[in-house]
Amino acid sequence: MRNEFESEFAEQVRINQQKLAANLPARFDYVVCGAGTSGCVVAARLAADPATRVLVLEAGGTDDIDMVTNPDRWPLTLGTDLDWGFVAEANPNLNGRSIPYSMGKVLGGGSSINVSTWSRGHRADWSFYASEAGDPSWSYEAVLDLYRHRIEDWTGAPDEDRRGSGGRVHVQSPPIPHSFALALLDGAASVGLKRYSSSNGRMMEMDSGCALVDETVREGRRRSIFRSYLHPLMNRPNITVLTGALVTRIVFEGHRARGVEFEHEGRATRVEADREIVVSLGAIHTPKLLMQSGIGDEAELQRVGITPLQVLPGVGRNLHDHVAFACIWEATDRDFPKASRSQTACFWKSEPSLASPNFYAYSRYGPLATAEILSRFKPPAAAWSLVVGMTPHSRGTIHLTGSAPLDPVRIEANYLGDGRDLEHLVAGVALARDIGNSAPLRPFSQREVAPGQLGRAELERFFRDSLGTFWHQSGTAKMGRDANSVVDAHLRVYGVERLRIADASILPRVTTGNTMAPCVVIGERAADLLRQG
Repeated sequence: MRNEFESEFAEQVRINQQKLAANLPARFDYVVCGAGTSGCVVAARLAADPATRVLVLEAGGTDDIDMVTNPDRWPLTLGTDLDWGFVAEANPNLNGRSIPYSMGKVLGGGSSINVSTWSRGHRADWSFYASEAGDPSWSYEAVLDLYRHRIEDWTGAPDEDRRGSGGRVHVQSPPIPHSFALALLDGAASVGLKRYSSSNGRMMEMDSGCALVDETVREGRRRSIFRSYLHPLMNRPNITVLTGALVTRIVFEGHRARGVEFEHEGRATRVEADREIVVSLGAIHTPKLLMQSGIGDEAELQRVGITPLQVLPGVGRNLHDHVAFACIWEATDRDFPKASRSQTACFWKSEPSLASPNFYAYSRYGPLATAEILSRFKPPAAAWSLVVGMTPHSRGTIHLTGSAPLDPVRIEANYLGDGRDLEHLVAGVALARDIGNSAPLRPFSQREVAPGQLGRAELERFFRDSLGTFWHQSGTAKMGRDANSVVDAHLRVYGVERLRIADASILPRVTTGNTMAPCVVIGERAADLLRQG
C-alpha cells in the first residue's frame, strides 16, 4: 500500500498534469515521442533544468494498476491494453507459425510490463557499438562509468569498480533465494559455469557464468524506469506528459525537423520543438514513424505513396531480438517458487570463438510451451521450465502497409532465416539440458519432458515448433557508419537536422541479456548529447 507521502505526491502530479494538458502550448524546447524506457530517461534529464520545457507524448495510459505495480503479474499484461499486441507474419522456417510480438503500451513502456530483470550488457557488446559508431563514448569503460556514477543504486555487496550507488535505479538480488534457485546454480556450476555474486559486474566481462538475477523490484513492487526517472519530476511546471497521444508524423521545414503531429482525444494536434525532437517509440514504431514522415528506403516509401524526404535504406531493416524456447522437466512434489520471475540467470557460448555469450537461461515453474510442443510432448501441469534465449544472426524487416498513421505495420521477423542460427541452437541446447539433468536438480525433477535426447531431424523440428521471442526487439534504426545506418554516434538521424532517436532500435545488435538496462544507457547518452547541442 502507498504511504501518505506517495499518495500526496501522486495527487500533486495528477493536478499538475491535468492543468498542463488543458493549457497545452504550441511550442516546447524538446518533444520526446514515447515514454518507454529510454524516453523517460531523456525527458527526465532534460527537464531537470527548470528553464527547459519538455513535452512527452505517450500513446498508452497510466501505469498505476496492480498488473504493473505487482511484478509477478507481468504475464497478465500480454494481450491487454498495456500491450501493442503485434504479431509477426507467418514464418515458413517455423512451420508456418506466427510469433506474437508484444511491446509495452503504457507509461514506462517495456519497463512496466517486463520481468524486471536488470541485465547490463556484456563488455563485448559495448566495445562493438563503440567500434560501429567510431566513438569511444559508447565503449564498455564509458558505459560502466554511467552505471556506477549515475544510473544504479545497487543494494548488494559493494563493488566500487563495477557497481553504482545513489543512482536513479534501485537494483537488488532476490531478497530470499528459494532452495530451487540455489540448486539450479549448483547444477549450472556442476556443468562448468562459474558462479558469481551478481549476474552483472564481473560476470558481464566473462565467457560464461551463473548467478542470482538482479532485479528492479523494491519491497515487492515494480520500480519501472518511468517511476525511477520521470514520475518524481511530474509535479513541476516545465514537464508535460500527455498520455493517449499517438504521434503520427514528424513535421519538417526542408530537412529540419520542426514539430510533430499527434492524435489526442479524437483531435489532430501539432506542436513545435524549438530545439530538437527525440523519437523513443521502440524498434517497431520508431521506423514506422520515420517512414510515415518520409525517411526510409525509397522503394518502400513509394510503394505506399509517401514522397521520400531523406532516403535511408536501413530504416526498418536489421530487426532482431533474442529467440526463445524452453526445456521442460516434470516436477517432483518438492516446494517450488510459484512466482513468474526467475531468481537465477545462466550465460554461456555455443561456440568458443564468439566474443560474448550467445545463450542465456532463466527458470520458472510450469510448462512454458507452444501449442505444437504441448501437443507433441504433453508435459504435465506439475513441471518446471528452463527458458532459454539466444542471440540470432537472422534479421527481419518492418514494412508499412499504407501511408495512414493507423495502417498497421507488417513484421517479417525472419526467425531461422540465417542457417547459422539452427546450428547454434543445436549446439547450445546441450548445456541447457545438462543443467536441468544435473545431480543438484534431481530432487526437483522426475524426468526430462522436452526436448529429451532427439536425433538431428527431430531436434530441428523441436526448434521450428517451439521458437518464440524474449521481446527484446532491436536494430531497426541502427547506429553506425555504413550504408544501412540510420543514426550517427550522436544519435542524429542522417541527412536531417534536429531529430534524434533514443531506444533499442539504434542498437547494431541486441545486447547480451535483457535490454532494459542498455536502454537506460541509451537514454542517458541521448540526454547528454542533447544538452551539449
